[in-house]
Amino acid sequence: MTFNHKHIIGIKDLTAEELTFILDTSISFKEINRRDIKKVPTLRGKTIINLFFEASTRTRTSFEIAGKRLSADTINISASGSSVVKGETLEDTAKNIQAMNPDAIVMRHHASGASDYLAKRLDCAVINAGDGMHEHPSQALLDAFTIREHKGKIEGLTVAIIGDITHSRVVRSNIYCLTKLGAKVRVAGPGTMLPPGIDKLGCEAYTNIDDAIKGSDVVMMLRIQRERQGAPLIPSVREYSRFFGLTHQRLKLAKENVIVMHPGPINRGVELPTSIADGPQNVILDQVENGVAVRMALLYLACGGEKLQD
Repeated sequence: MTFNHKHIIGIKDLTAEELTFILDTSISFKEINRRDIKKVPTLRGKTIINLFFEASTRTRTSFEIAGKRLSADTINISASGSSVVKGETLEDTAKNIQAMNPDAIVMRHHASGASDYLAKRLDCAVINAGDGMHEHPSQALLDAFTIREHKGKIEGLTVAIIGDITHSRVVRSNIYCLTKLGAKVRVAGPGTMLPPGIDKLGCEAYTNIDDAIKGSDVVMMLRIQRERQGAPLIPSVREYSRFFGLTHQRLKLAKENVIVMHPGPINRGVELPTSIADGPQNVILDQVENGVAVRMALLYLACGGEKLQD
């Protein structure tokens, strides 16, 4: 099939067929990442700008590596290194960058809808690397890729996502992605971190994580996102860990071949202990590796790359 989207703003905008196409395209790029020479000329001559207004380790580095392995010229700009600190608006910053004729802007921003706002005003492709509490499409795609890689399929699986549901853009993108691909999604967390009506997105909501984990094929843990919270939403971290942290006892409620995921960064001893984070069920570092392949696929599709060359 042909990928007809100029911008990649959210999973909500994509069909199941398009999601599968992206995942299938990512397979070829993962093979490249395991070669001795991890570079192809696919996007040679293209310019990609990573514009990050929020702190990031995995996503920013992953997009940078992805661009460079495709031979694109990749430039990183952070909020502290941009004219935003001098009072320049987001739109003016982006339009000045566009005047230099990049082929794509990969942007992370603290405001929900920021990527869509730019996409409607710029000529180059815009890829959302996370906007506020809205969406994080590349994370959901790498999660889906990892699940399919380990389970051989996504359709028919039960995925439990546990933690700060209200403030997580990863949750929203994963609900859209996994349900479109045929999985059943359960979300669970404290009532103060579980938005009313979340089930309308197509998932099941629980305040008891044991109920969510029971019979699950995949358990995805999320951190408490204090940077997006106002007043404290839990009595204490210790109490949160007691009632909403993943333990070996709780993990026994899931299917025997369950895999444990986390989008990172992990708060060890809070949402899960080191014995699980580094245990045999965890596929967390696989998610990181697969993130490069998936983001290579997204850049390739957004920049209209030629046929993949060896």
